[in-house]
Amino acid sequence: MSNEPNPYRPRILPLATNLTRPLWSVMIPTYNSGNYLRETLASVLAQDPGGEVMQITVIDNCSTKDDPAKIIAELGGDRIELHRQPTNVGMVNNFQKCIELARGHLVHILHADDCVRPGFYEQLGRAFHEHPKIGAAFCRTIFTNEFGQWIKITDLEQPESGILPSEWLEKLADICRISPPAMVVRREVYEQLGGFDSRCGLCIDWEMWVRIFVNYPIWFEVEPLATWRIHLGSSTSTNVADGHYAKSLYQAILSIESCLGDRVPKKIYDNAKQNCAFFALRTARNLLKKGDTTRAIAQIKAALTYSQSFRVVRSASRLFLLNSTLLLLRKTTPDT
Repeated sequence: MSNEPNPYRPRILPLATNLTRPLWSVMIPTYNSGNYLRETLASVLAQDPGGEVMQITVIDNCSTKDDPAKIIAELGGDRIELHRQPTNVGMVNNFQKCIELARGHLVHILHADDCVRPGFYEQLGRAFHEHPKIGAAFCRTIFTNEFGQWIKITDLEQPESGILPSEWLEKLADICRISPPAMVVRREVYEQLGGFDSRCGLCIDWEMWVRIFVNYPIWFEVEPLATWRIHLGSSTSTNVADGHYAKSLYQAILSIESCLGDRVPKKIYDNAKQNCAFFALRTARNLLKKGDTTRAIAQIKAALTYSQSFRVVRSASRLFLLNSTLLLLRKTTPDT
């Protein structure tokens, strides 16, 4: 375990020992998510054991399109706390604030467009109670569309609920297998390991889960007790379109490789980088279809810095050829 200072991972200070603390801190970061915040809060309040047991706090990143205070007043009144950022501090810093403001022993960061299903806090809370040495616990997740309709369910990591074996590290290092709304972390773990790594941008969660798994046992719950909403307005969807997500993904891979070293085979890192490159190439293809040649070329070049595998180079070459063909067609097609 390492709690050495790191300029990219802010320290999480322990709370005063004489502070009366709840078991749970449900921290809900939001930014212009009013359309979904009501549903998110309702899913938590339906399982609310009371203020002495659960802190519920909305951390607003200076929203401009809706008023979280009004939504909170409608649903929970004084039961839900609200912290407003004076200016937009970015996603990473807003998530750091979630950890800093958490008073509970167990911290659940629940995005304002995601939800928990009945039994989430009871079942994961039981895992922490019965296995005091685990540092975190997560469940399977149901991916939904903007209307809440199911799309798919995350993989069954093992047949029964329990602590994941050490060999699972290779799977986690290859691709992020834990969705943010499914994960609960002991606050003392953040105190020991530091906050989110600011270099990893949109992929701060993946790097954090790897860091935790290296230092603490993690519990897996087989029941799908969380939902993760995929919609065009989400930060992930917005940043996929302009290539920021692929850049964050690559930085997370580098951070994970630096953290793990030879604990996992080199082929795992190579495969992760290749997948990142393919992600950038898919973004480039979509940009080409929209006629955004400049950003498409930038994504192709970025992909070739992420990985130089034969498959990546071949795919990049095909996209360059596609770009040349589209340019030729545009020049030879008369305006109508």
